[in-house]
Amino acid sequence: MFGTRWVAAAGLCAAVVVAGRAAAQGPQAGVAAYTFRKLTAFEAIEQTRACGGEVIEFFLWQRLSPAHPEVVLDQTLSDGQVDALKAKLQAEGVRAVNAYFNNSVFKDPERVEENLRALFVFARKLGLKGLTGEPPSDRLDLVERLVKEYDVRLHFHNHPKDPARPDYRNWDPVYLAGLMEGRDPRMGFSLDTGHVSRSGLDPVEAARVLGKRVLSVHLKDVLEAKKESVDVRYGEGIGNLAAVLAQLKAQGFGGHIAVEYENTTDKLLEDVAHCLAYIRRHTGR
Repeated sequence: MFGTRWVAAAGLCAAVVVAGRAAAQGPQAGVAAYTFRKLTAFEAIEQTRACGGEVIEFFLWQRLSPAHPEVVLDQTLSDGQVDALKAKLQAEGVRAVNAYFNNSVFKDPERVEENLRALFVFARKLGLKGLTGEPPSDRLDLVERLVKEYDVRLHFHNHPKDPARPDYRNWDPVYLAGLMEGRDPRMGFSLDTGHVSRSGLDPVEAARVLGKRVLSVHLKDVLEAKKESVDVRYGEGIGNLAAVLAQLKAQGFGGHIAVEYENTTDKLLEDVAHCLAYIRRHTGR
């Protein structure tokens, strides 16, 4: 998928790069590395640059680089490996803003704070603005304490409503808003518009309900209101993304907007470039 098509797509994406160097204010348009999860993090940075993305959001179980496929990008990286990652970002002109972590850090109850602290230390080393994930609600006090200590934000993520998991409630924006009530302003949300649509809800209303607590966005358009619905190019699905972006603008949103495809396509780079151009068209970036 990324062989001969990469060369052709790079030319198409070059025009997006010119528009992609944004001013200091307002939202930043970029890519969630999960879109390029079949590649290493170094290659995902290259793909982000080729498509005109100015920022990247990592996920913490991706292989680091072609030269070191045995190394995983996560909080166990050595200082030298972190420096190499930062050098790669600088060389490609891409900024790392966030990293998605899974809940394995909460599995050992006797080491939760130790494991979570390692995440925040790693985020500071890499210069990230925040960490994205779905910490258990009974751990939010601890997370908030570390957010304050390290000045690294929490971007609480939402996944779709799942009939097989009736206890899962993070798909519900009203429930989510309640989780952050009265907490530090650096505690907020990574709003996944595709998962909102898959849950049968309106992403414009979700953005409104979460308001200023929306710190970043995984922008997706999906084909239909089903948990398993595939991602499509912006403007071709049910997500009403122009209205979502207008709502975010009205709220004064200034975080990053990440293009994230959960299904890969045979023209992924072109699709991502289309989505980045769509974001910039509707945000004036």
